Amino acid sequence: MPTMPRPPGEATARDITINLRASRRQRALIDEAAEALGKTRSDFMLETACREAESVLLDRRYFGLDEARFREFLAALDAPPADNPNLRRLLGERAPWEQ
Repeated sequence: MPTMPRPPGEATARDITINLRASRRQRALIDEAAEALGKTRSDFMLETACREAESVLLDRRYFGLDEARFREFLAALDAPPADNPNLRRLLGERAPWEQ
């Protein structure tokens, strides 16, 4: 699973507690899935919850703008892209699997 980049200065240690209440059936299901992946319950739950949280945030499509900012947004979309020599070079290279 890809990991989220950490903001500068964020500690890598787990120093926050999250408490949940679950049914026996839910805990057994989570434990079975964690065991199937060779993970602890905590690791499995954190990775799964973070992956779902990223998905929810990335899937947000609606955002509101007032009329002036909406015009600015449309102008930015309609403007030609800025020249980017590095991107142009990269796009001109063959993919590794095609070499």
